[in-house]
Parts: sequence; C-alpha cells; structure tokens
Amino acid sequence: MKAKILIVGLITVIAAGCSKDQFSSTPHISLKSVSPLVLSANQVITFDINFTDAEGDVQDTIWVQKVTSNCTASNFTQAYKIPSFTPTKDLSGVFQVTFAYGINLGYPPIKEPQCNPKNDTCVFKFWMQDVAKHKSDTITTPTIVLIKR
Repeated sequence: MKAKILIVGLITVIAAGCSKDQFSSTPHISLKSVSPLVLSANQVITFDINFTDAEGDVQDTIWVQKVTSNCTASNFTQAYKIPSFTPTKDLSGVFQVTFAYGINLGYPPIKEPQCNPKNDTCVFKFWMQDVAKHKSDTITTPTIVLIKR
C-alpha cells in the first residue's frame, strides 16, 4: 500500500540530567493524548505518542491496529516507516500520528464503518520497532467512536 503514515512531527527532546534507568535498549512508548474520541466524517484524529530509547535509533517501523468491538470487518493492522533522522543517545520525544476520516484531508484514511447501520466502537493499538529490531510495548487508546455517515 502506497499510503504512508504522516508523522506530522517527530519532536526530539534530549533529556539532559535524566537518570539512565529511564532509558533502555528496548524502546518504550506511552499514550500522551488522542483527539477527538468521537470522530465524524471529514475530521482527523491525532494520536500523540511519547517515546524513549537509549540508543535513539527509533527510525524504523510503527504499527497501528484498529480493533473494533462491534464489527471485525472494520479492523486493520498496518505498518508504517518512521522517517530517518540522526539518532542521539537517551532520546525521548513525541510521535504525532494523524488519520483522516472522510474526504482526502492529506492524511492516511480510516475507512467508514463496514457494518450496517452501526458506528464503529474501537480502540487503536500502537507498537514500534527500532533499527536494532527491539520491539516496544503495545499501547491501547481509550474507546473511540467513528460515526457512520
């Protein structure tokens, strides 16, 4: 699939003065925020994901999985390339991942709910892999509702 995830911002903040036990070779991710939690047609949804990595080599792959509780036909799992940059030791920052629901809004699309006449009640799961093939933990969003048009 040619569509690539648009990681709107890869904000890197080098944590000066942080203790080494906050960083490990295995990347760590956590959900900072998601907005909105109810998504109507022609809107975008943005996930802000905190990350840390001791080697700073997080520019490999991030996976996104949509898990719908009421319509498995709406589920998907997709891998996206994280843009390359110069790694630094003890790297922390935020990935911003954005999807569009509806018209072409310049972001990868989320399909309309596939089961009639239901909205999608779902969660999104994220995990990543660094250049050394270390896989992060998996994070899960709060429940999100996609309103069927």
